[in-house]
Amino acid sequence: MATWTIGNVTVTRIEEQLGFASRPPEQYLDGFNRDTLAQHLDWLVPHHYSPDHDRLITSIHSWLIRTDHHTILLDSCAGNHKNRPGFSRFHQLQTPFLQRLRAAGAPPEGIDIVLCTHLHADHVGWNTMLVDGRWVPTFPNAKYLFSRTENEIGDPARNAAADADLQRGGAYRDSVWPVIEAGQAILIDGDHAIEDGLTIVPAPGHTPGHVALWLANSAGRAVFLGDVLHHPLQIHAPHWNSTFCELPEAARTTRRRLMEQCVEHRAALFPGHFGAPHVARIAATTTAFSPQFVEADTD
Repeated sequence: MATWTIGNVTVTRIEEQLGFASRPPEQYLDGFNRDTLAQHLDWLVPHHYSPDHDRLITSIHSWLIRTDHHTILLDSCAGNHKNRPGFSRFHQLQTPFLQRLRAAGAPPEGIDIVLCTHLHADHVGWNTMLVDGRWVPTFPNAKYLFSRTENEIGDPARNAAADADLQRGGAYRDSVWPVIEAGQAILIDGDHAIEDGLTIVPAPGHTPGHVALWLANSAGRAVFLGDVLHHPLQIHAPHWNSTFCELPEAARTTRRRLMEQCVEHRAALFPGHFGAPHVARIAATTTAFSPQFVEADTD
């Protein structure tokens, strides 16, 4: 169990799965080129790229954030028993995610807040679980924070095209709507303070309503940025989007802005899909940025 400490805040990575991206690199990162890959093989292998398989390595995990006042689960992975045709990595899973969460000292009933950076299928799955044939909120005492913009795009009642979107339609019906129906959802707009030193900010691009979470205290800063970055190669090539980014130009702008802020504030970057050691600080180079990986306190 990997945990990072920033002052009075601890951040623990809760793994759902770690493995190969489902697509070749050219189909996963828009703009990818083999020359850039070759320049960075010395640090990409073995945790971020497998030459034998020619696949980028990506993780699907949640961040468990504990402060003096709250226990927060940021992004809830793909979930078990979810029907995700077309996404084999998310389809009908049976992973021990909740056991891992309990092992980290956070049973589902102990979660105060669930924050979804956006409403794609691999960030909302554990919002609910299947009980007697019904999807019910997994975290009975939690408030779930969703971007209002994301909710309006994902809700088939508001957006007739939602059900045709493989990333959103089914995921909204089984992993978002049951939370709203249970009265546990809070829809947020703009900046939103969870408590002193924890602020949600808009980070559009990967999706229109994507958000990030900034942590700031006397010991330092960190940003939890969901899918603003999918792979550490994008730190060197911030103009590369994932092929899942819905607003390409906005995604590039947001990515560069957040990395510039990481450089300025010496902030640790907690992304949603990086392989080990999962966390990095960002240094500026003459043309872009470079990662300086941060090992966990314990692993």
